[in-house]
Amino acid sequence: MKLCVIPARGGSKRIPKKNIKNFCGKPIISWPIIAAIKSKCFDRIIVSTDDEEIKEVANFYGAETPFTRPKELSDDFSSSLDVVKHAIEIQNDVDKYQDTVCCIYPTAPFISPSDILRGLQALEDNEVDYSLSVTSYPYPIQRALKLNQNNLIEMVSPQFLKSRSQDLESNFHDAAQFYWGLSSAWINSKPIFEGNSYPVYIPRYRVQDIDNEEDWVSAEFMFQAIRSREK
Repeated sequence: MKLCVIPARGGSKRIPKKNIKNFCGKPIISWPIIAAIKSKCFDRIIVSTDDEEIKEVANFYGAETPFTRPKELSDDFSSSLDVVKHAIEIQNDVDKYQDTVCCIYPTAPFISPSDILRGLQALEDNEVDYSLSVTSYPYPIQRALKLNQNNLIEMVSPQFLKSRSQDLESNFHDAAQFYWGLSSAWINSKPIFEGNSYPVYIPRYRVQDIDNEEDWVSAEFMFQAIRSREK
């Protein structure tokens, strides 16, 4: 079986009710739920939450909420890996064995069904533990700047001062949309970012980490621009 787990706890502090806040006409969690359904690659789509209101919204848009996430996995320090592992263990008690499991973030409105399918294909074709969405940095990180103790600018890596941008190695970061993984990798808490994960590239214009109100406004502008271009 292929399981989708969407971790969506209540109690967001920087953006109140973040996971069900209206985003371009729908609760933000609805966008990844809809994308997961449209991908047609999951036997079950589960939202792991400790919040009854999130449960109602998730159910309305077609996801299941068969359990309540325990308090010890619902604080600011709970990892997605532990939350997914918990969901798999519960589902293995009631279903036949889950072979591949995809964690999709509830605040990933840019995720598309085709990206989800590409992630599954990458996992199956490359014999890895995980495949995950990544995107490139818009500027070479080797030429990053920092402020010193006197509040003056310094290069983080001064050895690259005279390097041309086009000669520097490209670097990537987590696009925070999805993580496909073998059930055994999740259960054994294998690290996602340490050596046996395959990248699924997402263009930068479809990636926005939403941590504060400024991020939220930026994401809505991006989302609306993409939708208007697709019409």
